[in-house]
Amino acid sequence: MFLAKVEGSVVSTKKDASMSGRKLLILRPQLVDEKDPSKFRPGVNTIIAVDSVGAGIGEMVMFCQGSSARLAPGLKEAPVDAVIIGIVDSVDVLGKQIYNAKS
Repeated sequence: MFLAKVEGSVVSTKKDASMSGRKLLILRPQLVDEKDPSKFRPGVNTIIAVDSVGAGIGEMVMFCQGSSARLAPGLKEAPVDAVIIGIVDSVDVLGKQIYNAKS
């Protein structure tokens, strides 16, 4: 599992039938900064993921990739490489809270 910020959405009217009705979001992975573990640094890549939990732009989410993504309900036969599996409330690193959704 990985952490990411939701940065946007993707609309595709023509796609594989198994993807019909699925919300697609653009994610930017968030990495704990190795120089200062009290904060995140954004990853350089972006990922398109299927939203299985109702996430929105600006939220921190958990996502998984690869064969694990197809284990999410209803995705076994879908050509999915990334799926959002949770909306993050808080993150603690080395005993210090570095993210809180309410702040």
